[in-house]
Amino acid sequence: MTKRDRWADDDILETFRKREYLVLEIHDGMTLTHTGSRFTGKVAEFTQGGNVVLVNQWGERKSFEAHDGAFMHNGVRVAMRAPAISPKRASRFTASGSVEADRSRARVARASRIWVEGLHDAELIEKIWGDDLREAAIVVEPLHGADDLESAVNQFRPGPSRRLGVLLDHLVEGSKETRIARSVRNADVLILGHPYVDIWQAIKPDTFGIAEWPEVPRGQPWKEGVIEGLGLDIDPGRFWTKVLESVSSYKDVETPLVNAVEQLIDFVTVDEAAH
Repeated sequence: MTKRDRWADDDILETFRKREYLVLEIHDGMTLTHTGSRFTGKVAEFTQGGNVVLVNQWGERKSFEAHDGAFMHNGVRVAMRAPAISPKRASRFTASGSVEADRSRARVARASRIWVEGLHDAELIEKIWGDDLREAAIVVEPLHGADDLESAVNQFRPGPSRRLGVLLDHLVEGSKETRIARSVRNADVLILGHPYVDIWQAIKPDTFGIAEWPEVPRGQPWKEGVIEGLGLDIDPGRFWTKVLESVSSYKDVETPLVNAVEQLIDFVTVDEAAH
């Protein structure tokens, strides 16, 4: 019996079964992710049956056709509709578990930043904490590797009104990431992390239908090793897209990641008057 016989590609993709689209009233400032391009931004314009215009955190605007299921909100595929007139809107919660605030007012990004190691880290943080970060006007930026972290921090020039939070993978005793973290000493920089080799591993495996993450032999690329260990014939990028789609809230990721991200958000959003 081959690996593909044991666990065919179709078997794992079956865990992402289709559901009826949630019908959701659209409003300016709400956060949507276009499922095809993974572009995430706040709603700037909407025409029912026409187009949705999104603006991301860097001010880039993109227009998409407003087909049912073409967008996700808080990890759920939705069908967008024009809002009904209502005197009062019930409280709703973001994927991080906080009460969704009124985001009709545009906010200028703070000078403070949160850095993560790679694009997948940034996408997962956006999926869960994106609404909170936009409300706090904090931008998350991928480092694409932390080897030159000390130099990057020096170039950033942190200060009381320009704080920096850094999230590192595999922050355990004796790891390369721990040595890198200890090289940075600045009161306006907070470096935290989680014990997992890769951000994939910070997602609870039962979220997308496996019992546990496979063991990957030392020296083998971790992402490719995971896919091989699962007996799949799938590109890492496509596999990650499916895994990310299965995440809907903070409950789908491990507690060390939740704690680290929330501490970093608190650190970079502290009012400088409190210093």
